[in-house]
Amino acid sequence: MSARIIAVANQKGGVGKTTTCVNLAAAFAGMKFPVLLIDLDPQGNATTGCGIDPRRLHMSACEVLLEERTADETILRPEGLEFDLLPSNGDLTAAEVALLQRDGREFALKRALRPLLEKYAWIFIDCPPSLSMLTVNALASAHSVLIPVQCEYYALEGLTGLLNTIEQIRGSVNQALKIEGLLRTMYDGRNNLATAVSDQLLENFGDRVYRSMIPRNIRVAEAPSYGLPVLLYDARSKGAIAHVALAGEMLRRYEKSTAPRKGLET
Repeated sequence: MSARIIAVANQKGGVGKTTTCVNLAAAFAGMKFPVLLIDLDPQGNATTGCGIDPRRLHMSACEVLLEERTADETILRPEGLEFDLLPSNGDLTAAEVALLQRDGREFALKRALRPLLEKYAWIFIDCPPSLSMLTVNALASAHSVLIPVQCEYYALEGLTGLLNTIEQIRGSVNQALKIEGLLRTMYDGRNNLATAVSDQLLENFGDRVYRSMIPRNIRVAEAPSYGLPVLLYDARSKGAIAHVALAGEMLRRYEKSTAPRKGLET
């Protein structure tokens, strides 16, 4: 199985992109898939959430994008985790500026990942909260985009811009890019607004919206400060159970989409 590459993106910050990435990586690794998590955000939150101090890195995604190091040389296996990490730190901002001066800048990440496609089954890319050259690199590399959407006021703000960007990427650098799905995050069913936003997403996007929802949960919020996915921090928490359910739903969708159709065999 060649790697399935999923970019987790939303230009709006604070919607749960990093939490989704780290915990999906842990969930799929828990199912014994070889998994790579790529931190493509200069803030390095996914790196921190895996127990790695971005300030102490000697190599990061910056060097990989600038072709100063290979991805294989830079990838880490965080202690206590079952998946690999291509870490990030503030140097990525400099990499983005340098990329703007280069030909083929949209494909820097895609070139770096090419040797890894047979090594991993799933690759998750944590994108920065902006439609930057880093995000363009992620979308140019990915098979699909998973969009976390916070179930709060202004949740749909910026979503139109992201969907327009995805269309532009399809028309220019990645014709095969698909929407993996929309994920409702920080959901509280007791909140009328959250229910209204959820209904609005279902009305507009139908079965593109995952049935699984990530609840607002204190354990999910606490886990990054311990450098752990919530699945390892508290496996019985509602947040952990929700991410396992999401991974299962994604896997079933993928298997269904790739299964041979009966009656069409030649």
